[in-house]
Amino acid sequence: MPLPFLTADRAFDATTDDVALPFDDHDHWRRPYRPGPWRVAASALLLLLASFVLLAAMVTAFAGEMSGAAFCLGLAAVGIAVALRLLRVGAWVSRHGVRRVALLRTTTLPWNHATAVRTVQQPVRWLGLPRTVQGQALVVVRRQGEPLPLLTDHNADFLSRTEAFDRAADTVEAWGHEYRGA
Repeated sequence: MPLPFLTADRAFDATTDDVALPFDDHDHWRRPYRPGPWRVAASALLLLLASFVLLAAMVTAFAGEMSGAAFCLGLAAVGIAVALRLLRVGAWVSRHGVRRVALLRTTTLPWNHATAVRTVQQPVRWLGLPRTVQGQALVVVRRQGEPLPLLTDHNADFLSRTEAFDRAADTVEAWGHEYRGA
């Protein structure tokens, strides 16, 4: 008797990707796309490094050098915190607005303060580094101030995944279109 494989929220062979479930609560903040492989790989490497530093802290503590062990423990805690924050980086949407989470800063913009959400061609940063390349960016045009860039097709979530960028941009634009007028 064949049993279907299930993931957390849909059947394994489901054809509709990234569709919100009908019972999802739109008041909760959600990322309308999955983290990309570059972001997940960087976080995994940081967690692996933190595990080695924790092992070094344990060895140092058994050797009797408590100040070195405390330093290693603090370094591992910082590495774990950065890895977890790196996984949360991206654009988040809810009924209340749009939120851009960066590594050190979070910016929240209510939908009634936005005039448009659109995809534009502009120079974008490659993997968040200072080097810029020509690409696409999803920006929120504010009523006052500079446009807020949410996603780019060259960041750690969408590098070499143009279809995923298009799907995520369309989803965020749909949220903006639905809730800007509300």
